[in-house]
Amino acid sequence: MLQTIQKAGELLALFDHEHAEWGVREVAAQLKMAKSSTHDLMASLAQLGFLNKTEENRYRLGWRLVTLSETLLATTELLREARPVMEDLAAQYQETIHLAVLDDTQAVYVDKLEGKQAVRVELTSLGARLYAHCSALGKVLLAYSSEAQVKRIVQTAGLPGFTPNTITDEEELGQALAKIRKQGYAYDLEEILLDLCCVGAPIYNHTGQVIAAISMSLPAYRFRRSQVEYRDAIVRTARAISARLGYYGAS
Repeated sequence: MLQTIQKAGELLALFDHEHAEWGVREVAAQLKMAKSSTHDLMASLAQLGFLNKTEENRYRLGWRLVTLSETLLATTELLREARPVMEDLAAQYQETIHLAVLDDTQAVYVDKLEGKQAVRVELTSLGARLYAHCSALGKVLLAYSSEAQVKRIVQTAGLPGFTPNTITDEEELGQALAKIRKQGYAYDLEEILLDLCCVGAPIYNHTGQVIAAISMSLPAYRFRRSQVEYRDAIVRTARAISARLGYYGAS
């Protein structure tokens, strides 16, 4: 039973923007399963609404997942408390605002707002998972993780480069994370996409644990023109959300 549940999870994790449909044979090869077992598993998930079978006998994610997603969004305190503060920030600056958490080795984007002059960042759609070392959000989340956890993440996920500015050296990353902890915020200076900059800050819960990070993303030319203002705004916003979650340690 546990093995079946694990395979079901691995199967659902195959679906993303670039792989929206899968056939039984493809999934069987990807998960190293027998074709008959794969067919039975996908058919069962379709019966439960987690997958939807197309007329071409391929599978897409099912609408049951939308219901579960809505339930998660409505019942998670972080999302409920962060959203109105994020809306205020987006309205003031008209830029893209992200909220993310660390899940296993990656930063997962759990909320996103776009202002009227916001740059569209397709990589950071709701639910997207990205390497943590190359974004302001991700570096904040790494900075407030244990040294052992950071080491495990680096060993598992690596430090791939996306632009000439991406940190790809473990020692350099360690120095950057120490600086982030000291100053309380992080920058992404065209480290995941050229011409895109971000600033991020940690969000604490009532126990003083960093549970998420918030960031603002905008074109590099606009960011550098008012970098300190954007930094101060995101730090204030992170503190406001933390206070709504019961944390008052930040002054």
